[in-house]
Amino acid sequence: MGSRIITLQRQARELGRLRTGWSVPNPDPNKRPRPVKSKTWVVTSHAEHYVQAAADAWGGDVERWQPQGNGAPQFRVVTKAEQIDALLPPGDPLNQYNEMWTKGGCQRRCDGQTEQISRMPCLCLAEFGEDWHLLRQDQYRKDKVCAATSRLNVILPDMPDVGVWRAETHSFYAANEWGGTVDMVLSGTEGKGLVPVSLRIEPRTRVAGGQTKHFPVVVVEVRGITPRQALTGPLPTALALDPSGSQAVAAIEAPRPDYLAEAEGALTSDDVRDVWRKARAAGHVDPKGRDDLSKQLMTIAERMDAEASGATGDEPVEGELVD
Repeated sequence: MGSRIITLQRQARELGRLRTGWSVPNPDPNKRPRPVKSKTWVVTSHAEHYVQAAADAWGGDVERWQPQGNGAPQFRVVTKAEQIDALLPPGDPLNQYNEMWTKGGCQRRCDGQTEQISRMPCLCLAEFGEDWHLLRQDQYRKDKVCAATSRLNVILPDMPDVGVWRAETHSFYAANEWGGTVDMVLSGTEGKGLVPVSLRIEPRTRVAGGQTKHFPVVVVEVRGITPRQALTGPLPTALALDPSGSQAVAAIEAPRPDYLAEAEGALTSDDVRDVWRKARAAGHVDPKGRDDLSKQLMTIAERMDAEASGATGDEPVEGELVD
């Protein structure tokens, strides 16, 4: 393998964006464009053939599209898909900040305690109190506070090229749920390997202050594997790419090895512990060792330790006189 520059941060190229809406011009030229929420995914990219592949997979017509600001023209398709299958890449794919943007760019970027640009304590909290995020629901005051901005990098395995697509949402509810789901998966995989997920636009309803509001929330859900498989450790690449195919069927239909017989035939307690590690990697035991099989294997290992201790003379024995 060739060498690398150690100080560089290697990252996959961004191929495009996964959006849940678009903007239309505001009748008042002094106000920002009005957002339009979509019930299906909107795919945008600088490369037309990427967007055409998305249209072929999920429906819709490719069109030229001009992002807000002075960015270069791109291509866009409003698909017919409410759900897209994807993969979480290795590492931590989620980036979250409370952000405030204007025509002049990002004015605030806060981690909930410290505003990163000014290095001051959270400005929204100081000005509006703990419930400042509720002002986002007030169309006249929502531009006065930050939006909970979540950006998730995913791989679309059936799209052209190798790289990541960025899904972005400004939903307060999605910010909580995305963080919880990704952190739970990372606790099991330690950021190694691929994890199959689905990105789904889910309609929600909230009743507060005598008013009923309907709004969409992007849900990230683990796809095609069980929580045990997702939390046990890194998944085999073949299983992550095809969780419902032959790899998954083989994993489900294959009989579980007789770990107890294997442990009984082991020579040392360390060999028994290797049997437990193999069972853990296959998802057949609780990683914390709280299941019955883990306890039985531990009993065998402890018995072997006791037998080895007696065989090496660690326990006192009667003396014998000899000529």
